[in-house]
Amino acid sequence: MPLFGSHLSIAGGYYKAANAAEKLGMDTVQIFTKNNNQWKGKPLTDEEADRFKQAVRDHGLKSPCSHDSYLINLASPKPELWEKSLDAYVIELERAEMLGLTGVVMHPGSYVESSEEEGLVKIVKGLNEAHRRTPGLKVQTWIEATAGQGTNLGYKFEHLGYIIQNAEEGDRYGVCVDTCHIFAAGYGLKTESEYTETMQQFEEHVGIEHITAFHLNDSKKEQGSRVDRHDHIGEGYLGLEPFRHILNDPRFAELPMYLETKKEKRDDEEMDAVNLRVLKSLIKKQP
Repeated sequence: MPLFGSHLSIAGGYYKAANAAEKLGMDTVQIFTKNNNQWKGKPLTDEEADRFKQAVRDHGLKSPCSHDSYLINLASPKPELWEKSLDAYVIELERAEMLGLTGVVMHPGSYVESSEEEGLVKIVKGLNEAHRRTPGLKVQTWIEATAGQGTNLGYKFEHLGYIIQNAEEGDRYGVCVDTCHIFAAGYGLKTESEYTETMQQFEEHVGIEHITAFHLNDSKKEQGSRVDRHDHIGEGYLGLEPFRHILNDPRFAELPMYLETKKEKRDDEEMDAVNLRVLKSLIKKQP
């Protein structure tokens, strides 16, 4: 069975996210290692990191990950912002390593007033340099497939393939497939034939073996909208079938899968718990 988790708050201490994951009956957790809308974060102490790692061990969580800051843009044509993004991403990797995380999910970036080609070259240059500056780290970079809003890169499988193929240290990379994002980017997932075709395209342009994680989110917008708006599982334009296909695909049977749906309650129950229950109900019982 896949490892189910969610993006949870570190307010009051990193370890509290691990505690919350266990309380929700989850197998893993995703966090921000600092405020995601600020460039700087207060230094991470050994005590904070050790307490988080102990909580992860105590609760039997596997493959915890982080998501990098939304400010980082390694595709930027502006040298100052690119350098600032590079420095910030190096810190993201270092903080994740201190916390014992498996991966750092990162949005590839936006090319703004340049071009897709120039943006992709910048991303590869930035990631390769970030990895050169962090030799020996175990934590991986998980490039996230995006919805393609504005000039965001990563919404075409060709973009992800280009980055992976030009990586200097390929074993330090993976891809995080977000169901809402790839659907909004135009890839079909609802019928079995659409799902098969989409995964064949991924295999052709990137390679299925590079998928290291999933974000399981329904979509508030229709297929091909290029708009990134998450919805609760089965309540958006995706419906339940795409999740059934993914959860019963033996190629992904042991991968971490994180929810990034709205934190709210319904009938006094956390929606993370509701979404988790819905996902587990879609897994076919083995004879």
